[in-house]
Amino acid sequence: MKRILAVCSIITAIATPSLLTAQSPLNNVVLGHSGGAGSLNILRRIIERDKIWEKYGLKVKSIYFNSGTVLIQAMAGGNIVGSESEVPGMVNLAVDGVADLKIVTVTINRIEHVFVVRKNIAKPEDLRGKRLAVSRIGSASDTITRMILRSWKIDPDKEVTLLQSGNTPTRMTALAAGHVDGALVSPESVYKMLASGCCRVLADLADLPMDYARYGYAFPVSFIKTQRETLRRLLMAYLEGIYIFRTRPKAVYSALELEDIKDPVVQKDVYERSLKSVREFPVPESNGIQSVLDSLPHPNARNVKPASIMDPSILEEIKKSGFIDKLYGRAG
Repeated sequence: MKRILAVCSIITAIATPSLLTAQSPLNNVVLGHSGGAGSLNILRRIIERDKIWEKYGLKVKSIYFNSGTVLIQAMAGGNIVGSESEVPGMVNLAVDGVADLKIVTVTINRIEHVFVVRKNIAKPEDLRGKRLAVSRIGSASDTITRMILRSWKIDPDKEVTLLQSGNTPTRMTALAAGHVDGALVSPESVYKMLASGCCRVLADLADLPMDYARYGYAFPVSFIKTQRETLRRLLMAYLEGIYIFRTRPKAVYSALELEDIKDPVVQKDVYERSLKSVREFPVPESNGIQSVLDSLPHPNARNVKPASIMDPSILEEIKKSGFIDKLYGRAG
């Protein structure tokens, strides 16, 4: 009976989401995000511009942190109720036992970034003895940089120098000035680096044949248990934002202009690339979470099972209700 009532409540919210705002005050939700995924920044702009949060009875405040490490500290301190950005840092927080949390969505299940280097570097082995920029030690950019270096048979602790330089714009500035020799750059920013003439693409990590839970939502178990209906509304609004992102290119182009990306050719290229990354149904999956666990240096990571740090239940309930099919006009 409880299951039937839960499904009925979902269907009611789907049929008349605007009633949520009319019947009760907006629920405040404070989330944290860090730099890195341009596609998610665009998605966030679309949701805010079209007032989709409010449609589902929410008032969402998204606080930017200049690194995933600082975001993790804010989560552990209770200053934000959840994270809407890097998954590796959240998984590391769970593995370390600092917080009891679950990965609720994985919007991007691959490594989107591009490894950009100074022009004097022609191949991966040329990185030995060089300086590479990451946001902070322990952040996702640090974790992924180390993982890629190891795949190139380069010891990240002995054969290169990793410098804490901040988010993507800061890393780009350091690269352009020659203060560092290489760094991960978000895909929508690569064209700026190439246009400057200082650098070249060493590797497009999106081409790697692997699932990797890169970006998504993570929430403490206590929030999931006590604020389940609020989280359900949040995910429904998020899914509607993804629908607009995936089906209305002009909405994305308009958001890109706010990111100072005005060239139509670049806009089209960024959008087409993003479409391959932003998933219609962003459910966390074992393969992607396992890849993250394998990339973490924490010794406990080897003993953690993906299922223990993910909770796809609310997303699965929403999908079973027919909400996503209705968004995309597939409902019968």
